[in-house]
Amino acid sequence: MATKKLEEICNRISLISPYIRFVGVISTNGELLAYKRRDNMTPLLDSTATKNQFAHIAIKTDMEAKFDKSLGEVQFVWEERKKVQTISFAVGKHRVWVSIDKKVIRSEMLRIIDACFPIVKNYS
Repeated sequence: MATKKLEEICNRISLISPYIRFVGVISTNGELLAYKRRDNMTPLLDSTATKNQFAHIAIKTDMEAKFDKSLGEVQFVWEERKKVQTISFAVGKHRVWVSIDKKVIRSEMLRIIDACFPIVKNYS
């Protein structure tokens, strides 16, 4: 997929909610292909931890694919952590990873997830 389209995905998702901290598209080998970070946002991870996180996403995506035939493809993954919430979606062979402020209530998280689906489906 062309870099321009990956950047469009990041930009469109970042506009869904002011609570979105970061949107990135990660390749199957854990490389960050495109991203959008909220203005004036301090990252929670340093550069080494960020690379490790993206590698983890790539490995997890590969492992999940092994169950696609039996369970169906993963639609999205939602993680709640102490400092942030994350969601991820498959777009072709890539993974879109979104981090969201921890203080967001569940109904806003569900709204964000529902708003992401048409975007990722458009590019899948």
